[in-house]
Amino acid sequence: MGLDLTRREFGAGLALAMSGLLARPALARGQAKVVVIGGGAGGATVAGALKSSIPALEVTLIEPQSQYTSCFFSNPYIGGLINRDVLTHGYAGLTHLGVKVVHDRADAIDTNKKTVTLRNKSILDYDRLVVAPGIDFKWDAIEGYSEEVAQTMPHAWRGGDQSYALRKRLETMEDGGTVVIAVPKMPYRCPPGPYERACLIANYLQQAKPKSKVIILDAKLTFSKQAAFLEAFEHYYKDIIELNLSNDIDDFTVTRVDPGDGAIQTKAGLTIKAAVGNIIPPQTAGAIAVQSGLADGDWCPIEPDSFQSAKAPGVYVLGDSAIAADMPKSAFSAHSQGLGVAAHIAAELEARRPDPGRYRNTCWSIVAPDDAIKIGADYAAGVLAGNKTGLVPSNAFVSKPGESQQVRKIVYDETFAWYPTLITQIFKKEMVGVPAAIKSGNLKR
Repeated sequence: MGLDLTRREFGAGLALAMSGLLARPALARGQAKVVVIGGGAGGATVAGALKSSIPALEVTLIEPQSQYTSCFFSNPYIGGLINRDVLTHGYAGLTHLGVKVVHDRADAIDTNKKTVTLRNKSILDYDRLVVAPGIDFKWDAIEGYSEEVAQTMPHAWRGGDQSYALRKRLETMEDGGTVVIAVPKMPYRCPPGPYERACLIANYLQQAKPKSKVIILDAKLTFSKQAAFLEAFEHYYKDIIELNLSNDIDDFTVTRVDPGDGAIQTKAGLTIKAAVGNIIPPQTAGAIAVQSGLADGDWCPIEPDSFQSAKAPGVYVLGDSAIAADMPKSAFSAHSQGLGVAAHIAAELEARRPDPGRYRNTCWSIVAPDDAIKIGADYAAGVLAGNKTGLVPSNAFVSKPGESQQVRKIVYDETFAWYPTLITQIFKKEMVGVPAAIKSGNLKR
């Protein structure tokens, strides 16, 4: 049932975002060039959707890594529910479509000349450019924290080595050790992610290290799916998870860490010695977007009906790097935005009037075995408070406390169905369900 529901969920999003890619005339004479920076959920979606709909189009995807390891859905791995190889995917499906995948780093963008310079000094010209570099971190926001320190106090807010490092530290921690999760202010990638992570780490500790606990130091007073998460903390992890939310009196923003002794200090002066420190620092748009002048401050403004950059013509910025108002920075969002961007580019290249983009997001979070919660909405350009134009949500929904176990089990099944569904659509590779990878013995109440 979960897989069917998830397919309907994606189907609704596809119907919204892909309407402009269907039933179109052939591409006008003359081959256009589209360059996409970033091979994650947003960038890979654009590349695949464009090449599938317009085979004559020259599409180049620039991505440093030959294998993509997703940050989304990494919490089940960190909590011991799935194997690590479930998270890693190649680009053969996109290459088979005819997308030119270049494994290098984009070092510079010249929006006047319409060129991208790569680390190897080669230069690519483009007619349309898509920038989807994900996030970077504000390392100087926390005293003592750095990219080097993140090897011992991992943020695990990028997929791959960081996720593996956090899982390893949990496995080697002595029973009775304290896990500290530091959560930044908004905006950041995957708003409900830290709280799902707390639940899955607590579930692991219940079984493997019952004397240990999880302390959340949150720079905010409120967070996504809060009521349902609080219910889960109380019901499943009352003596394991300690939640500290910031207010005008007590500010639990982490300001300093010491990787030597594991000390973590908050703005209010509280110091905790962590056996495992999961330090999630404040974030910013990917470096190439900021360095190229596509950002205002930390994030990149866009036109909400198309995700065209508000700073440069012929350029689109989507996914985590974009300012998308209330639409969260999630893989589902980036995929939906990618379909909308592909439809908009196709229309422009064929001299058709593009339809305004319509987008969708759903975020699932596992809180316990057979129990998961979700939040989501549709989004379209509209008028926000103060007569500003932005993405306005509609048809919003969120899991509530007190829902039946049957409802929660359905959402739990959806959680394990949405990931392979999304991966298949992004990377054009068939991925059968994740549940076969669940480790036996880990799903205990």
